[in-house]
Amino acid sequence: MPARSGAQFSRRMGQKKQRLAKAEQPYSPSDAAQAPCPKEPCVGPPSTLGPYRSIYFSSPKGHLTRLGLEFFDQPAVPLARAFLGQVLVRRLPNGTELRGRIVETEAYLGPEDEAAHSRGGRQTPRNRGMFMKPGTLYVYIIYGMYFCMNISSQGDGACVLLRALEPLEGLETMRQLRSTLRKGTASRVLKDRELCSGPSKLCQALAINKSFDQRDLAQDEAIWLERGPLEPSEPAVVTAARVGIGYAGEWAQKPLRFYIRGSPWVSVVDRVAEQNTQA
Repeated sequence: MPARSGAQFSRRMGQKKQRLAKAEQPYSPSDAAQAPCPKEPCVGPPSTLGPYRSIYFSSPKGHLTRLGLEFFDQPAVPLARAFLGQVLVRRLPNGTELRGRIVETEAYLGPEDEAAHSRGGRQTPRNRGMFMKPGTLYVYIIYGMYFCMNISSQGDGACVLLRALEPLEGLETMRQLRSTLRKGTASRVLKDRELCSGPSKLCQALAINKSFDQRDLAQDEAIWLERGPLEPSEPAVVTAARVGIGYAGEWAQKPLRFYIRGSPWVSVVDRVAEQNTQA
């Protein structure tokens, strides 16, 4: 027994010396490449993108670059300009995601603005979203059949109207929704540039209705805003008068509409304003 125990002891000591010698060897990057992954999951790019991850605009870590309250919490004019180039996302009940880059907006400044629904400080159940925290949707109906979508900003009764999008993802679904909801020449196939080139058109294309009123764009699961991709240079922004507010007196001429110059998806092009902006 003593002899056998001594042999076992010698063998264990030899194994221990081998482990110590190996641990003292300098680290080589090739060692990591050859070593198998431990039981914990290895960190690396996923093989496929999940249904809740943006294919186009994701951060280096793969998380959605969703814009939160800090983005919306600014006055209407800078917010209207900041919206340009950002991406509006709509997730339909079946999981389909529709995306469009914002190319045209209008700012409404609140009680002082004669074109705003909150002019004079009026608050009603209809316009309550304009007085809620920044990032709240204000959706209203016009002509008894069409919807327009606004987002509240800093300042009571102030908001930004989304006027036009550049369709990015889900164009065929947008086309089907527009064909189903629009009146008149429903049999004509819409061109891509016609899908979201107006405030009511984009609501049709994204299936946005009155049920979206007072939702939080920073938290909602069916609609949100993602940061657009970085461009080599900032696109020229045209500042022009707003559209369809001839009743608002001098406010009808104030330069509170903003759009990306040269975008074919803009609803109304103002050549005079473009010349003035360029000058």
